[in-house]
Amino acid sequence: MRVHQIRIDFNVTSEMKRYVFIYLIEAEHCYLIDSGVAGCQDIVSAKLKQIGRDISDIKGIFLTHAHPDHIGTAAWFRETSGCRVYAGAGEKRWIEDIDIQFRERPIPNFYKLAGKSVPVDQALWDGDRIKLENDLIVEVIGTPGHSADEMSFRIGDCVFIGDSVPVKGDIPIYVDWDAAIKSMDRLKKMETVKWFYPAWDKAYSYKEWNEKVAAGEMLVQMIDASVKNSILMDGETEL
Repeated sequence: MRVHQIRIDFNVTSEMKRYVFIYLIEAEHCYLIDSGVAGCQDIVSAKLKQIGRDISDIKGIFLTHAHPDHIGTAAWFRETSGCRVYAGAGEKRWIEDIDIQFRERPIPNFYKLAGKSVPVDQALWDGDRIKLENDLIVEVIGTPGHSADEMSFRIGDCVFIGDSVPVKGDIPIYVDWDAAIKSMDRLKKMETVKWFYPAWDKAYSYKEWNEKVAAGEMLVQMIDASVKNSILMDGETEL
């Protein structure tokens, strides 16, 4: 198995530039971890061509969560290659009907980034094991917090963690503080993993990863403490 990291640059607004990393797993067939924003298929196609492969080689897409920069081209790949789409059961509703996602989580240029709704061929649960081919098995690890039912995916000694761990210097986004902390702690304890692949940076060794997770936990804890302190001060002012 070979892992190829693909950077997808995009704009949330004309002034706000962002990027996301998706991953191409190359074995007998090919698989994607997340699909990037809508319209990035040419970037993925170029990488496939570079390694002597084609869109038709893609047999599955594993979506870590439902946010637009992760699902945007999933429908295109499914329609073009006939691949299967896998995602957490709790993310399925937002992936299969992006209108619902927009109503509940509107962001600028949502439809330009999210593309269109795509059926989830298999809803995943924490602990699931998906055999793709020969000895290529995907282990599903529930890592909610950043989103309601985010999943990380372990393949061999590699784990693909999406946005489960916030990065220092960026604005952390999470919907459940307790779940985010528990997910980071769970990832930190995965001592048999050699490489951790996030959606926002390079691959990290286990030692490097623990340092990143510790920084992420501290960042979330600081924000939570600041919010609680702000609420307390507002309450005191009102009294």
